[in-house]
Amino acid sequence: MARRATNGGGGAGGDGRARVKAARRPEVRLPALEAYDGAGLAPDGDYDGLEFGQADLTGQDGAGARFMDCALTGCVLDGTSLHHARLFDSVLTGIRGVGTDLAESTLRDVELADARLGGVQLHGSVLERVRVRGGKIDYLNLRKARLRDVVFEGCVLVEPDFGGASLERVEFVDCVLKGADLTAATLVDVDLRAAAPLEIARGVDRLAGAVISTGQLLDLAPVLAAALGVRVED
Repeated sequence: MARRATNGGGGAGGDGRARVKAARRPEVRLPALEAYDGAGLAPDGDYDGLEFGQADLTGQDGAGARFMDCALTGCVLDGTSLHHARLFDSVLTGIRGVGTDLAESTLRDVELADARLGGVQLHGSVLERVRVRGGKIDYLNLRKARLRDVVFEGCVLVEPDFGGASLERVEFVDCVLKGADLTAATLVDVDLRAAAPLEIARGVDRLAGAVISTGQLLDLAPVLAAALGVRVED
């Protein structure tokens, strides 16, 4: 049942990544799980070692709840309140929902795979050793959140809002990033080189602390010029 974060393999070396520290991936090993009894979420509930399979949690109130060593598979989270929830050492697969409230929550050693979410609220949250793999998330609200050792891999993010957020050792790997808002964000060791396309709607001036590719620099040139007040004429 031991869990250890693993280094993503970047950092020092001759692979061209020496200048940016790699995010540590979560490594979650779940114990034998008991099936969730479907009784419904409760505010400040304590859920340990449970498997939520295809559970419809629409509109339920699990604010302040704690999930430890849990698996949520194919669950529906439309309008579900998980405000200030804590998710540790858990795997979420194929979840879907619109307007899920995870504001001011804590996610640590969590894997999120193949999610289909819209308007999910994670503002003011803390994400540490989190891997988001596959799926699509529209209008992800991460304003003033703290992300450390977070990997977005093979997923589509449409208009994610990182306004005022702190990102440290965050990687976007084969990830579509459309219309991102980085207004007032702070970036440290953020690797955007494998994001394709990379579209930044606001806050391009906050890219200090990130690494991008030469091709991405050329693509962002008009936005950078506009942010700097540079007129480009031939």
